[in-house]
Formats: sequence, C-alpha cells, structure tokens
Amino acid sequence: MKLPLFAALLLTSPLFATTVDEALEAGKKWTNKIFRNEVQALWLDEDHFWYRLQTGPKSHEYVVVNAATGERKSASNGRGIGQPEQETLKTSDSQENEQASTNGGSETGIVFHNQLREPVKMIWIDPDGKHHVYEEVGPGGKFHQNTYAGHVWLVRDLQDKPLAVVTARPFHLDVEIDAISPVFVGAESKPKNPRASPDGRWNVSVVDGRVMLKDLHSGKTVPVKTGLPGRRVNEGITWAPDSSAFVFSSTEQVVKRKITIVDSSPEDQLQPKRLEIDYPKAGDPLPKPQPVIVRLTDKEPEVQAAATALFKNPFIQKSHFDIRWAKDSGEFYLDYNERGHQCYRILGVNAMTGEVRIVVEETSDTFIDHTQKTWRHWLEKSGELLWLSERDGWCHLWLYEIASGKVRQQVTSGRWVLRKVEHVDEEKRQVWFLASGLREEEDPYHEHLCRVNLDGTDFIQLTEGDGQHRIQWSPNKKYFIDVWSRADHPPVTELRRSKDGQLICTLEKADARALLATGWQMPERFVAKGRDGRTDIHGIIIKPASFDPAKSYPVVEQVYAGPHGAFTPKEFGILKRQHELAELGFIVVQADGMGTNHRGKEFHELCWKNLKDAGFPDRIAWIRAAAETRPWMDLSSIGIYGGSAGGQSAMRALLDHHDFYKVAVADCGCHDNRMDKIWWNEQWMGWPVDDSYKLNSNAEDAAKLQGQLLLIVGELDVNVDPASTYQVVRALQKAGKSFDFMPIIGTGHGAAETPYGSRLRMEFLKRHLLP
Repeated sequence: MKLPLFAALLLTSPLFATTVDEALEAGKKWTNKIFRNEVQALWLDEDHFWYRLQTGPKSHEYVVVNAATGERKSASNGRGIGQPEQETLKTSDSQENEQASTNGGSETGIVFHNQLREPVKMIWIDPDGKHHVYEEVGPGGKFHQNTYAGHVWLVRDLQDKPLAVVTARPFHLDVEIDAISPVFVGAESKPKNPRASPDGRWNVSVVDGRVMLKDLHSGKTVPVKTGLPGRRVNEGITWAPDSSAFVFSSTEQVVKRKITIVDSSPEDQLQPKRLEIDYPKAGDPLPKPQPVIVRLTDKEPEVQAAATALFKNPFIQKSHFDIRWAKDSGEFYLDYNERGHQCYRILGVNAMTGEVRIVVEETSDTFIDHTQKTWRHWLEKSGELLWLSERDGWCHLWLYEIASGKVRQQVTSGRWVLRKVEHVDEEKRQVWFLASGLREEEDPYHEHLCRVNLDGTDFIQLTEGDGQHRIQWSPNKKYFIDVWSRADHPPVTELRRSKDGQLICTLEKADARALLATGWQMPERFVAKGRDGRTDIHGIIIKPASFDPAKSYPVVEQVYAGPHGAFTPKEFGILKRQHELAELGFIVVQADGMGTNHRGKEFHELCWKNLKDAGFPDRIAWIRAAAETRPWMDLSSIGIYGGSAGGQSAMRALLDHHDFYKVAVADCGCHDNRMDKIWWNEQWMGWPVDDSYKLNSNAEDAAKLQGQLLLIVGELDVNVDPASTYQVVRALQKAGKSFDFMPIIGTGHGAAETPYGSRLRMEFLKRHLLP
C-alpha cells in the first residue's frame, strides 16, 4: 500500500538527539525549509501589485496580480513580469549614517532577517527624527514591512546599541542583519529646529535654565521671566498653531538613580571598565513636570503656569508632557497617568487662563494598562475623540465629545478584545481594527480584522480562516492581503476586498513538506480548564522527531508570564529553541495562565501585586489535564525555564511549586521587583512600594528552594539590574542551598539565548531530567 506523503516522510525521520551537539545540529536542518509563505506586496497602482516568492532552497517566483479580478501571472525573474530584481543587502557591507525618513517615495517593501544569536528591535525613524518601536525579532526571525522609498529603519539590540540603519529603496529589499558593530545605511540628514514658531517669526530656547525668546525679524532676544523658584526649566517646547503662545515645562529637581555595571573583559582594553547608567527603580522620585504657558503680547511675554489640581502626581519619567494643541489655539491637551496607574486622564488646558478640565478619565481599583490600552484618535473636524478603554471589563472603543468631555457612543462592545486599530476613515466614519475572542469555537487569542461604524452599527468581521491574521493594505485600503496561520497550520495568503471581506483569490499556501521531512514535529494545540474549573487555558505541546507513544518523556515548560502580553505561539513557525530541546528527548510545553493579557480585565487582574502567581495554578492544571490522555508525558520529571520575567517565574516554580517542578533554569530574572525598572514594576505591583513587593521577592523566599536550580545572568545586563540575580545568589548561599550559577561575561539581557547560554541550559535540563 502506498503511504501518504507526510506518513512516508515521518517514517524516514532521524532518531532524536542523544547529545546537545546533535540537538543543535538538528536545529540547523530546519532553517529555510518553508516555502511560498512570505508575500510582501509592492503595489503598482490601486488595482495591481507584485511580489517575489521563495519556492525552494534556491528558487524564486515573481508574481503580478490584478486585484480587481484575482488574475495572477508569474515568471522566474522580475523581468518576466516587467519588474526589477530584488536586492539583498548585508549590513556588514555598508557604512553610512543614521538620519530621519524622507517623504514622497513610492511604496515598497523591506524584509529584515536576523542572523544574530540575540534578539533585535526594529524601529522606524519618522521625518521629524522621532523613533517608533515596531517589534522585537528573535534570533533567526524575520521582520517584513510595507514602507516607502526614503523611509529609514533602525535596528538596535536589546541594550539599545545601534546595529544598522537602512533606507528603503524603490524596489523590494532583503536585509541580512549579520553585524554586531554599528552599521549605517542611509541618506543625508536634514536637521530641523522644532522650537521655531509656525509663522517663522519666533525662536525659543532654554539656555542655562532660562527661557529665551528671539524675534527672528528684528534679531532681538528677550529673556522670559518664569518665576519658578525651586523648579527646573526644561525644553519640551510646543507652539500654538497660530504662534500666539508656546508651552514649556518646569520640573522638581530630583536625583536620578544610577546603577553601576562592571565590564570585566572589554574588547578594546585589558583592564575592566565601569559603566554607569540611569536606572530609576520602583518607588524612586519622579520629576513631576508642570506645563507653563507663555503668551506673546505687544509688550513683554505673559507667563501662566497650568493649574495642577487635576495632575498632582504624574507618573512620567520625562521632563515634560507631550502636548497637543487644538487647531484654534485656545486649548492644549496632555495625558495624566497618576502614579500607581489607577487613574488616567486626558486633560484640556485653557491657553489664556491655565485652567484645566477633564476630557477623558479612566479609573481602576487595580491598574490601567497605560502602555497598551490608552490609544486615541482625534477627529478634529467633528470635535470628537475615539478612545480605547477597558471600563466595561473588555478592551473596546468609545466616542467622546471633546468640548464637553462627555461620552457620545460606545462604538464596540462584547466579551471580546480589541487588539489594534488599523485605520480610521473620518469621512465615512468607520474604523478598521484587529480583535480577538470573537468566535467561541476558536482560540480566543486569534486576531481577526473587523470594521464598524463610529455609531456602533454595521459591525463586520472581514477575515475568515481559523488562525492568527496579519494584514497588508493596498495604498488606498480598497483591498487587503490576509496572511493567516496557526502553530499547527502553515500560512495561507488571501486577497480580500476591504468593504465586505469578500475573498478575491488565494494567493499562496505555504509548503512545509521540506521541514516535515527533517523529522520536525508539528506542534499540538491543547485546551484545558484552569484553576477555577471554567476558564479555558490554551497552550501547545511539542514532541521530539522520533516520538514514540509507547515511551515515556520528561516534560519541560517554557515560561514567560509577563502581564504585558500573552506568549504561547499563535502563528506558524519552526520554534527552534523549543524543538531543539525536544530533540534531547523532552516533551516541551507552553501555555498562558491567568494574569497575562488579552483575555479581558478579570483574567488579567490576577497579576495585580501578585507577580509570583504567574499563572502557575492554571498551567499546572493544564499540564496535568494533558497528561491524563497522554501517558507518554512523565509528570514525575518536570523542568521549567524562562528569561527576564520568565526567569523570575522559573525560580519561583522551585520555591512555591517544588512538588510539581523538579528542575529550573532562570535567566536574567527580575527576582525582586524593588530591584527592577520603575515603569514595568509599578505598572503591575503598584505605588507606593509596599509589603507586596517583599512578598513577591525570590530573594526573600530563597530558603524555600527545593530542586535543581541554574541561575544565569548577563554581566552587562542594562534591562534588569544584574544585582537582582546576585542578591538571590547571596540569599541562597546564606540559606545553605545547593544550586548552579553562571554569569555570562560580556553579555547583556537574554544571556541564555547566546550560544554558550543556550548550550548550558540544554545540558543542565538533560543532566537532571533524562535518565
């Protein structure tokens, strides 16, 4: 009998690795084994686009599409469809400078391939020179983006060290990030002066703590008498649109905390270096900026400080608020996030009197997720504000009247979560957005594209496939390209109409046969009830290449339970780290428990002042439920690993749950939230710093350790203070506990993802979990 192709491939797959070297070697076989999965459309006009597609290890296909009809024409090279070839750039081959984007270029595409062993951040530099962080790309990962010729993209490592700056070309560009040292590719810089008045008459600056106003017509410079004893004058200067006034900020004089890191083995000298960086921690004093209005008159400037009654204690690390002026220059707006993150306001300040009023106010008994759920869109023509809020327990859009501060309409509602606004059409009064949790029968984390009118009517879901959806728009948003996949389903790329979601054609279906032929196992999705017996917990199960259901396998859990997100993979990918571990003979699992994001406020709030919980009761229940029907999961031999917040959780497993977990590898953990950065920890642990910080500290609970623990830290970590790990080491030593500790020299945050750290982790888990 002839076997199906996939079955035949599995019968010929290799045995699982017996050494770490063999597991790492197996991982090399998985790269560049998925084809027809990367569609980056380059639009020729509103109804036509083309793309270049990888169809094999060394083969490509060029495709041009008529979006109106779905007609598709292909050729083996760009000339065959009347388009230029694609250029590949290695960052190590170029040496130019960072600068701002330029506007006016044609639409194009750019793909970054991270060839490094450490994650990188992708940042767009806008025409004003401002940096906008898009996403983090892991080792071996890709970042593909529709952009415009002349737009500038910056690549930094997680320590904010610049690696590359690339300017988009008029044709599709592949960029291989293969250099550790700073590399720059770009156009000439165009310096701008943001302090010049819109009418070009005035220039304002801060010199030695004094505000100086210069009349560019007469050349006369006049000092502005601010009358701010005990406060520091800062820049952050913002002009009214009619040039009648400007705003600067004054702040309390606070001393910033600094941490010292020793680079024991610098590359450019024998002797160590001492590095000192600004690093505010939870509870530290903040500058409390206050806007000051300067009105220009025929005589000397009039100065008016904004009344602070409605923003007495702002959580802001900068020296100034971001200001937005009304078009008529009568009022300006600022955001007030009260320290403790339980009150958030958009405030309007009268430019003549300095009086302050509330435009929008959010309050919570726990926290407001201010970094992700305070999106807004100003509809100035209609005098409205579109605002994102969790006030009804779910993340939804609300429409406000700016002048009165009253709610006009709740735009979206239901037991689902709005994840990202894609586009607002002010003329049609419609908004497009990604949302998850829309279908009861589908994974609640899957994001679908939707549209609704601003009055809340005519809601429509525009995507269909059971999976996670990524959207590429046509230039005027008449069409969109929908790429959807799941952890267990390779990508499908579809072309759809924006007005109704109608499928025009399926552009591509990814081909993963070459990947499966290596023995790589498709992840298994699994759902079980959490601690309350009613809430679904979603995760994945990964098996080794030579999986035999008659055998028994130790279980290793990858954990990251940071409340800012949800982390179980939802898109298709090779999941190299997890699969390399599985090749040693493990079952590798990952799930998101309560306290993580994107499942509604009740699900999320469990983390409040309770980071040590980390969803353990839910994930343990999930693992046990999986093992009930999978006897090959050996629950007598379970390990766990994680980094950063995951490192904190990995160690916590052996403090509070050592009856379940036997082995843990904790990398660069924020083991005590009093030792870590201010913004992340006060967001979830609150302010002022109280006993809950101590109760969540791994260092305080070090004497409870049972099991085999490996602590890893990067010597040069500027994300989480390395002293957090050192203090845990000291506490364990004082408690007489046996454990392993490995500082990795010359490495920053995510030390366990370096080649040495990754190998160390695999060897430790293998030594203590495998017979």
